[in-house]
Amino acid sequence: MTSGGSELEPLIEALGHRFAVPELLAEALTHPSATGRHGRVRRSYERLEFLGDRVLGLIVAEMLWRRFPDEAEGELTRRHTGLVRREALVHVARSVGLGPFVRVSSGEAHAGAREHGSVLADACEAVIAALFLDGGLDAARAFVARHWALLLEASAVPPRDPKTALQEWAQGRGRGLPVYETVAAEGPAHKRIFTVTARVEGAEPATASGGSKRAAETAAAAELLRRLTAERRSAS
Repeated sequence: MTSGGSELEPLIEALGHRFAVPELLAEALTHPSATGRHGRVRRSYERLEFLGDRVLGLIVAEMLWRRFPDEAEGELTRRHTGLVRREALVHVARSVGLGPFVRVSSGEAHAGAREHGSVLADACEAVIAALFLDGGLDAARAFVARHWALLLEASAVPPRDPKTALQEWAQGRGRGLPVYETVAAEGPAHKRIFTVTARVEGAEPATASGGSKRAAETAAAAELLRRLTAERRSAS
């Protein structure tokens, strides 16, 4: 694919922005495995991903601040956590059809990397950064506002992420704070899989894996909370 070629036209239409510097979009769509393809050296989307995470966080925070003027900081924080997590990014990436446009190596393509949640989430953050750098905050805000509006309205009450819910459960019963331990980190740097164990005093630990430490901790917390809730129901 070329950075400004007709191949990208459907994605450009979905993004609602025509790039003055198309190389930014090309970089945002380049997986680390494709940086040296065909003898050409490209930057991967990793640097843009870093920036896009911060841009998304700012825009979502502003949206929440305006939409829920009577909510306290803690409630807004819980909403924010749910809206910037990987699941939300993957949902948006799929809704705009981002996957097929991500450049990956032939090996990663055969492995289905374009549909991996971690790849879609990272590329989505990188695209938000590319929009920000090319068109300023207004361009990034227009994209985020359009695609996060329904997610923002989806919950009538501020959601609690599993780690927060587990912490509240444990502290409410005098069991202190949950402890998370990374027990394994496997795979190449660009698609590392982390395995984390979550522990709460007086309960069997739960272990889960994810594409980042945060994702693995969240999954482990959710599993432990599920077990604890099930045990409580069966005992009552």
